Amino acid sequence: MNLPNKITLARIFLIPVFMVLMLVPFSFGSWNFQGTVLPFAHLAGAILFILAAATDWFDGYIARKQNLVSNFGKFLDPLADKLLVTAALLSLIEIGILPAWMAIVILSREFAVTGMRLVAASDGQVIAASGIAKWKTVFQMVALAILLLHNVPFETWNIPLGMILMWIAVLLTIFSGIDYFVKNKHIFRHSM
Repeated sequence: MNLPNKITLARIFLIPVFMVLMLVPFSFGSWNFQGTVLPFAHLAGAILFILAAATDWFDGYIARKQNLVSNFGKFLDPLADKLLVTAALLSLIEIGILPAWMAIVILSREFAVTGMRLVAASDGQVIAASGIAKWKTVFQMVALAILLLHNVPFETWNIPLGMILMWIAVLLTIFSGIDYFVKNKHIFRHSM
């Protein structure tokens, strides 16, 4: 197994640790940042999420730079991303920071696009990530990181930056989903 795939697997194995930090009520204390209370376990979970999200860029960079792109990696990397995002979305719903409908929109688009990619793959076609989808991912990851940090330090200034970025991510999610289906409608015509 090459290094990028090992990094991707490590990202998947970090997800249960992240979930425990976010969802199991630990009594490690909390950090009070100018009135915003952030439990230490949530701080550790947010840092772990940020590190895991960063490995997504890092493993892709190594794979391209050292010509280590593999079919296993092409399958595993998006799966790891979807699992990490799903874990963060569900954690934020559970701790009362994110409305469930936002997660439903994001996850519905992910399932739909993944299904389309599977249909395309069965016909030997590969659907690459679009530019709008890449921006969607950037906004999702940054929004999730800020929300996992309970919007610190922006909460101090009464700026709901995490939710603003999540709204942008949701809009980009919808637009990128529509974009994928419009640009690839021929896939469904051939498979029906």
